[in-house]
Amino acid sequence: MKFQLTLLACALALSGCAGQAARDRLGIEDPTVLKTGIGVAQDAAAGAPTPQWFSTYAPITSGGEALAGLQQQLDKLPGDKNSYFHAKAQCWINAGQEEWRARDQWGFVQEAIGQAAMITIGLQNGTALSAANQELRTVSTVRPDLWKIVNVIKSDPATARCPEAQQPLACAEVELIHAGHYAWRRNFPAAEKALPGIQSELQKSAEAALQCAKPQKAESAAVQTITLRADSAFRFDSGDETGMLPGGKAQLDEVVAGLQQVKGIRQLHINGYTDRLGSDAYNQKLSLQRAQTVREYLRNRGVTLPITAQGHGKANPLAECSQTKRDELVQCLAPNRRVEIDFVRDQG
Repeated sequence: MKFQLTLLACALALSGCAGQAARDRLGIEDPTVLKTGIGVAQDAAAGAPTPQWFSTYAPITSGGEALAGLQQQLDKLPGDKNSYFHAKAQCWINAGQEEWRARDQWGFVQEAIGQAAMITIGLQNGTALSAANQELRTVSTVRPDLWKIVNVIKSDPATARCPEAQQPLACAEVELIHAGHYAWRRNFPAAEKALPGIQSELQKSAEAALQCAKPQKAESAAVQTITLRADSAFRFDSGDETGMLPGGKAQLDEVVAGLQQVKGIRQLHINGYTDRLGSDAYNQKLSLQRAQTVREYLRNRGVTLPITAQGHGKANPLAECSQTKRDELVQCLAPNRRVEIDFVRDQG
Protein backbone atom coordinates (compact mmCIF):
# COMPACT_ATOMS: atom_id res chain seq x y z
CA MET A 1 0.00 0.00 0.00
CA LYS A 2 2.88 2.38 0.77
CA PHE A 3 4.34 1.68 -2.70
CA GLN A 4 0.94 2.49 -4.21
CA LEU A 5 0.80 5.82 -2.37
CA THR A 6 4.30 6.67 -3.59
CA LEU A 7 3.29 6.03 -7.20
CA LEU A 8 0.14 8.10 -6.77
CA ALA A 9 2.02 11.06 -5.32
CA CYS A 10 4.46 10.99 -8.25
CA ALA A 11 1.73 10.54 -10.85
CA LEU A 12 -0.32 13.42 -9.48
CA ALA A 13 2.70 15.69 -9.57
CA LEU A 14 3.20 14.95 -13.27
CA SER A 15 -0.40 14.65 -14.48
CA GLY A 16 -2.06 17.08 -16.84
CA CYS A 17 -4.78 17.34 -19.47
CA ALA A 18 -3.90 17.87 -23.13
CA GLY A 19 -4.49 16.74 -26.68
CA GLN A 20 -8.14 15.58 -26.75
CA ALA A 21 -11.62 17.06 -26.71
CA ALA A 22 -12.81 18.42 -23.36
CA ARG A 23 -15.30 15.62 -22.75
CA ASP A 24 -12.67 13.01 -23.49
CA ARG A 25 -10.20 14.70 -21.16
CA LEU A 26 -12.80 14.64 -18.42
CA GLY A 27 -13.31 10.91 -18.92
CA ILE A 28 -17.10 11.30 -19.00
CA GLU A 29 -18.90 8.00 -19.50
CA ASP A 30 -22.46 9.20 -18.87
CA PRO A 31 -24.23 8.81 -22.26
CA THR A 32 -26.76 11.52 -21.41
CA VAL A 33 -23.95 14.06 -21.02
CA LEU A 34 -22.06 12.91 -24.09
CA LYS A 35 -25.11 13.56 -26.25
CA THR A 36 -25.98 17.12 -27.28
CA GLY A 37 -28.56 18.87 -29.43
CA ILE A 38 -31.84 17.34 -30.60
CA GLY A 39 -32.57 14.02 -28.98
CA VAL A 40 -30.92 14.77 -25.63
CA ALA A 41 -32.62 12.69 -22.95
CA GLN A 42 -34.90 14.43 -20.46
CA ASP A 43 -35.66 11.45 -18.23
CA ALA A 44 -34.59 10.52 -14.69
CA ALA A 45 -31.41 8.89 -15.98
CA ALA A 46 -30.45 12.25 -17.48
CA GLY A 47 -31.05 14.02 -14.18
CA ALA A 48 -34.70 15.01 -14.43
CA PRO A 49 -36.17 15.59 -10.94
CA THR A 50 -38.04 12.62 -9.50
CA PRO A 51 -40.73 12.66 -6.80
CA GLN A 52 -38.16 11.29 -4.34
CA TRP A 53 -35.76 14.14 -5.18
CA PHE A 54 -38.52 16.71 -4.69
CA SER A 55 -39.54 15.22 -1.34
CA THR A 56 -35.91 15.34 -0.14
CA TYR A 57 -34.71 18.68 -1.48
CA ALA A 58 -37.72 20.82 -2.42
CA PRO A 59 -38.27 21.89 1.25
CA ILE A 60 -34.87 23.65 1.10
CA THR A 61 -36.13 26.99 -0.19
CA SER A 62 -33.72 29.53 1.29
CA GLY A 63 -30.27 28.36 0.26
CA GLY A 64 -28.34 31.30 1.69
CA GLU A 65 -29.95 31.09 5.13
CA ALA A 66 -29.62 27.30 5.24
CA LEU A 67 -25.92 27.47 4.39
CA ALA A 68 -25.30 30.19 6.98
CA GLY A 69 -27.11 28.15 9.62
CA LEU A 70 -25.10 25.04 8.81
CA GLN A 71 -21.88 27.03 9.02
CA GLN A 72 -22.82 28.23 12.51
CA GLN A 73 -23.63 24.68 13.63
CA LEU A 74 -20.37 23.33 12.21
CA ASP A 75 -18.31 26.10 13.82
CA LYS A 76 -19.73 25.19 17.24
CA LEU A 77 -18.76 21.53 17.00
CA PRO A 78 -15.75 20.46 19.07
CA GLY A 79 -12.99 18.36 17.64
CA ASP A 80 -10.34 18.59 14.95
CA LYS A 81 -11.44 20.85 12.09
CA ASN A 82 -9.15 18.86 9.77
CA SER A 83 -10.77 15.51 10.48
CA TYR A 84 -12.34 13.81 7.46
CA PHE A 85 -16.02 14.41 8.17
CA HIS A 86 -15.62 17.92 9.60
CA ALA A 87 -13.60 18.93 6.53
CA LYS A 88 -16.07 17.27 4.18
CA ALA A 89 -19.01 19.12 5.72
CA GLN A 90 -17.09 22.40 5.41
CA CYS A 91 -16.25 21.76 1.76
CA TRP A 92 -19.88 20.92 0.99
CA ILE A 93 -20.90 24.23 2.56
CA ASN A 94 -18.25 26.01 0.47
CA ALA A 95 -19.47 24.35 -2.73
CA GLY A 96 -23.07 25.21 -1.93
CA GLN A 97 -22.18 28.83 -1.20
CA GLU A 98 -20.25 29.13 -4.46
CA GLU A 99 -23.19 27.91 -6.55
CA TRP A 100 -25.71 29.88 -4.50
CA ARG A 101 -23.77 33.07 -5.23
CA ALA A 102 -23.67 32.04 -8.90
CA ARG A 103 -27.49 31.65 -8.78
CA ASP A 104 -27.39 27.99 -9.73
CA GLN A 105 -30.99 26.88 -10.32
CA TRP A 106 -30.32 23.26 -11.20
CA GLY A 107 -30.64 21.83 -7.68
CA PHE A 108 -26.96 21.45 -6.79
CA VAL A 109 -27.24 24.03 -3.99
CA GLN A 110 -29.97 21.98 -2.34
CA GLU A 111 -27.95 18.79 -2.76
CA ALA A 112 -24.86 20.41 -1.24
CA ILE A 113 -26.95 21.61 1.71
CA GLY A 114 -28.34 18.10 2.13
CA GLN A 115 -24.89 16.53 2.18
CA ALA A 116 -23.48 19.12 4.61
CA ALA A 117 -26.51 18.79 6.90
CA MET A 118 -26.31 14.99 7.00
CA ILE A 119 -22.66 15.10 8.08
CA THR A 120 -23.08 17.99 10.53
CA ILE A 121 -26.06 16.39 12.27
CA GLY A 122 -24.19 13.09 12.45
CA LEU A 123 -21.23 14.81 14.10
CA GLN A 124 -23.54 16.59 16.55
CA ASN A 125 -25.26 13.36 17.54
CA GLY A 126 -22.12 11.23 17.62
CA THR A 127 -23.61 8.76 15.14
CA ALA A 128 -21.58 6.65 12.74
CA LEU A 129 -21.12 8.28 9.33
CA SER A 130 -20.36 6.66 6.00
CA ALA A 131 -17.43 7.93 3.95
CA ALA A 132 -19.15 6.78 0.75
CA ASN A 133 -20.37 9.51 -1.59
CA GLN A 134 -24.03 9.50 -2.54
CA GLU A 135 -25.10 9.66 -6.17
CA LEU A 136 -26.58 13.09 -6.85
CA ARG A 137 -29.10 14.00 -9.53
CA THR A 138 -27.17 17.02 -10.82
CA VAL A 139 -23.75 15.36 -11.01
CA SER A 140 -22.04 13.18 -13.62
CA THR A 141 -18.84 11.32 -12.89
CA VAL A 142 -15.69 12.94 -14.28
CA ARG A 143 -12.13 11.67 -14.27
CA PRO A 144 -12.70 8.07 -13.13
CA ASP A 145 -8.92 7.79 -12.82
CA LEU A 146 -8.93 10.42 -10.07
CA TRP A 147 -11.76 8.61 -8.30
CA LYS A 148 -9.60 5.47 -8.27
CA ILE A 149 -6.85 7.51 -6.61
CA VAL A 150 -9.37 8.80 -4.06
CA ASN A 151 -10.36 5.24 -3.19
CA VAL A 152 -6.74 4.08 -2.84
CA ILE A 153 -5.91 6.92 -0.44
CA LYS A 154 -9.15 6.47 1.48
CA SER A 155 -8.60 2.75 1.95
CA ASP A 156 -5.01 3.10 3.14
CA PRO A 157 -4.78 2.44 6.91
CA ALA A 158 -2.40 5.39 7.33
CA THR A 159 -5.12 7.83 6.23
CA ALA A 160 -7.42 6.87 9.10
CA ARG A 161 -4.86 8.03 11.67
CA CYS A 162 -3.61 11.02 9.71
CA PRO A 163 -5.74 14.22 9.86
CA GLU A 164 -3.19 15.92 7.61
CA ALA A 165 -4.24 13.50 4.86
CA GLN A 166 -7.96 13.56 5.64
CA GLN A 167 -8.72 17.25 5.06
CA PRO A 168 -7.34 17.51 1.49
CA LEU A 169 -8.83 14.11 0.63
CA ALA A 170 -12.32 15.07 1.81
CA CYS A 171 -12.22 18.38 -0.05
CA ALA A 172 -10.86 16.76 -3.22
CA GLU A 173 -13.86 14.41 -3.20
CA VAL A 174 -16.34 17.28 -2.88
CA GLU A 175 -14.52 19.35 -5.52
CA LEU A 176 -14.50 16.37 -7.90
CA ILE A 177 -18.25 16.01 -7.40
CA HIS A 178 -18.61 19.77 -7.96
CA ALA A 179 -16.68 19.41 -11.23
CA GLY A 180 -19.12 16.63 -12.11
CA HIS A 181 -21.96 19.12 -11.68
CA TYR A 182 -20.31 21.45 -14.19
CA ALA A 183 -19.99 18.52 -16.60
CA TRP A 184 -23.64 17.57 -16.05
CA ARG A 185 -24.54 21.14 -17.07
CA ARG A 186 -22.19 20.69 -20.06
CA ASN A 187 -19.98 23.49 -18.77
CA PHE A 188 -16.89 21.48 -19.61
CA PRO A 189 -14.39 24.38 -19.37
CA ALA A 190 -15.43 24.99 -15.74
CA ALA A 191 -15.07 21.29 -14.96
CA GLU A 192 -11.58 21.24 -16.48
CA LYS A 193 -10.59 24.40 -14.63
CA ALA A 194 -11.26 22.66 -11.30
CA LEU A 195 -9.00 19.68 -12.02
CA PRO A 196 -5.54 21.12 -11.19
CA GLY A 197 -6.73 22.10 -7.71
CA ILE A 198 -8.23 18.65 -7.18
CA GLN A 199 -5.04 16.94 -8.29
CA SER A 200 -3.05 19.18 -5.95
CA GLU A 201 -5.30 18.23 -3.01
CA LEU A 202 -4.95 14.53 -3.78
CA GLN A 203 -1.19 14.85 -4.08
CA LYS A 204 -1.09 16.62 -0.71
CA SER A 205 -3.25 13.88 0.83
CA ALA A 206 -1.15 11.04 -0.61
CA GLU A 207 2.10 12.64 0.56
CA ALA A 208 0.71 13.25 4.05
CA ALA A 209 -0.48 9.64 4.28
CA LEU A 210 3.00 8.52 3.24
CA GLN A 211 4.54 10.53 6.06
CA CYS A 212 2.09 9.07 8.56
CA ALA A 213 2.84 5.57 7.28
CA LYS A 214 6.53 5.92 8.10
CA PRO A 215 7.54 4.06 11.27
CA GLN A 216 7.69 6.52 14.13
CA LYS A 217 10.25 6.32 16.89
CA ALA A 218 8.51 4.74 19.82
CA GLU A 219 8.05 7.19 22.63
CA SER A 220 8.04 5.99 26.18
CA ALA A 221 4.93 7.21 27.94
CA ALA A 222 3.11 6.52 31.17
CA VAL A 223 -0.65 6.80 31.54
CA GLN A 224 -2.47 7.69 34.74
CA THR A 225 -6.26 7.60 34.85
CA ILE A 226 -8.80 9.28 37.08
CA THR A 227 -12.47 8.40 36.95
CA LEU A 228 -15.48 10.67 37.36
CA ARG A 229 -18.57 8.75 38.41
CA ALA A 230 -21.31 10.06 36.14
CA ASP A 231 -23.92 9.89 38.91
CA SER A 232 -21.94 12.38 40.97
CA ALA A 233 -20.79 14.49 38.01
CA PHE A 234 -23.97 14.86 35.90
CA ARG A 235 -27.69 15.06 36.50
CA PHE A 236 -29.67 12.08 35.26
CA ASP A 237 -30.01 12.00 31.48
CA SER A 238 -27.83 15.13 31.12
CA GLY A 239 -24.56 15.52 29.29
CA ASP A 240 -23.96 19.25 28.82
CA GLU A 241 -22.37 21.69 31.25
CA THR A 242 -25.73 22.94 32.53
CA GLY A 243 -26.37 19.37 33.67
CA MET A 244 -23.11 19.06 35.60
CA LEU A 245 -23.37 18.65 39.36
CA PRO A 246 -21.25 20.64 41.85
CA GLY A 247 -19.32 17.50 42.77
CA GLY A 248 -18.28 16.92 39.16
CA LYS A 249 -17.19 20.52 38.71
CA ALA A 250 -15.19 20.36 41.94
CA GLN A 251 -13.35 17.26 40.71
CA LEU A 252 -12.51 18.93 37.41
CA ASP A 253 -11.36 22.08 39.18
CA GLU A 254 -8.93 19.88 41.12
CA VAL A 255 -7.71 18.44 37.81
CA VAL A 256 -7.09 21.95 36.47
CA ALA A 257 -5.18 22.93 39.61
CA GLY A 258 -3.12 19.75 39.46
CA LEU A 259 -2.19 20.30 35.81
CA GLN A 260 -0.86 23.73 36.69
CA GLN A 261 1.56 22.19 39.17
CA VAL A 262 2.56 18.90 37.55
CA LYS A 263 5.10 18.92 34.73
CA GLY A 264 5.58 16.39 31.96
CA ILE A 265 1.93 15.78 31.01
CA ARG A 266 1.86 15.47 27.23
CA GLN A 267 -1.84 15.06 26.45
CA LEU A 268 -5.22 14.04 27.85
CA HIS A 269 -7.60 11.38 26.58
CA ILE A 270 -11.19 11.66 27.82
CA ASN A 271 -13.46 8.62 27.45
CA GLY A 272 -17.15 8.55 28.26
CA TYR A 273 -19.09 5.39 29.17
CA THR A 274 -22.69 4.50 30.03
CA ASP A 275 -24.36 1.44 31.47
CA ARG A 276 -26.15 -1.10 29.26
CA LEU A 277 -29.64 0.28 29.84
CA GLY A 278 -31.16 2.18 26.92
CA SER A 279 -30.49 1.96 23.19
CA ASP A 280 -27.00 1.76 21.75
CA ALA A 281 -27.53 5.00 19.80
CA TYR A 282 -28.66 6.89 22.89
CA ASN A 283 -25.79 5.56 25.01
CA GLN A 284 -23.23 6.41 22.35
CA LYS A 285 -24.57 9.96 22.06
CA LEU A 286 -24.69 10.51 25.85
CA SER A 287 -21.21 9.08 26.48
CA LEU A 288 -19.71 11.27 23.74
CA GLN A 289 -21.53 14.37 24.95
CA ARG A 290 -20.25 13.91 28.51
CA ALA A 291 -16.68 13.38 27.33
CA GLN A 292 -16.89 16.50 25.15
CA THR A 293 -18.38 18.50 28.01
CA VAL A 294 -15.50 17.54 30.30
CA ARG A 295 -13.04 18.52 27.59
CA GLU A 296 -14.68 21.92 27.07
CA TYR A 297 -14.84 22.50 30.84
CA LEU A 298 -11.07 21.97 31.07
CA ARG A 299 -10.43 24.09 27.98
CA ASN A 300 -12.52 26.97 29.34
CA ARG A 301 -10.42 26.94 32.50
CA GLY A 302 -7.12 27.32 30.74
CA VAL A 303 -5.97 23.78 29.94
CA THR A 304 -4.09 24.04 26.64
CA LEU A 305 -2.77 20.48 26.33
CA PRO A 306 -3.98 18.39 23.37
CA ILE A 307 -7.22 16.71 24.45
CA THR A 308 -9.21 14.00 22.69
CA ALA A 309 -12.79 13.14 23.65
CA GLN A 310 -14.50 9.89 22.73
CA GLY A 311 -17.74 8.19 23.64
CA HIS A 312 -17.88 4.42 23.99
CA GLY A 313 -21.48 3.84 25.04
CA LYS A 314 -21.91 0.69 27.11
CA ALA A 315 -18.47 -0.72 26.22
CA ASN A 316 -15.86 -1.80 28.80
CA PRO A 317 -18.20 -2.28 31.79
CA LEU A 318 -16.61 -2.34 35.24
CA ALA A 319 -19.57 -4.10 36.86
CA GLU A 320 -21.65 -7.06 35.67
CA CYS A 321 -25.11 -7.07 37.23
CA SER A 322 -28.04 -9.49 37.13
CA GLN A 323 -30.59 -7.86 39.46
CA THR A 324 -34.20 -8.12 38.30
CA LYS A 325 -35.52 -5.08 40.16
CA ARG A 326 -34.77 -1.97 38.13
CA ASP A 327 -33.73 0.25 41.05
CA GLU A 328 -31.28 -2.35 42.29
CA LEU A 329 -29.97 -2.93 38.76
CA VAL A 330 -29.43 0.79 38.17
CA GLN A 331 -27.54 1.08 41.45
CA CYS A 332 -25.38 -1.95 40.67
CA LEU A 333 -24.49 -0.59 37.22
CA ALA A 334 -23.39 2.80 38.61
CA PRO A 335 -19.63 2.15 38.17
CA ASN A 336 -20.18 1.71 34.43
CA ARG A 337 -21.58 5.24 34.12
CA ARG A 338 -18.36 7.21 34.15
CA VAL A 339 -15.94 9.55 32.42
CA GLU A 340 -12.28 8.57 32.49
CA ILE A 341 -9.45 11.07 32.03
CA ASP A 342 -6.14 9.56 30.94
CA PHE A 343 -3.05 11.67 31.65
CA VAL A 344 -0.27 10.76 29.23
CA ARG A 345 3.17 11.79 30.41
CA ASP A 346 6.68 11.29 29.11
CA GLN A 347 8.76 8.85 31.08
CA GLY A 348 12.06 10.30 32.15
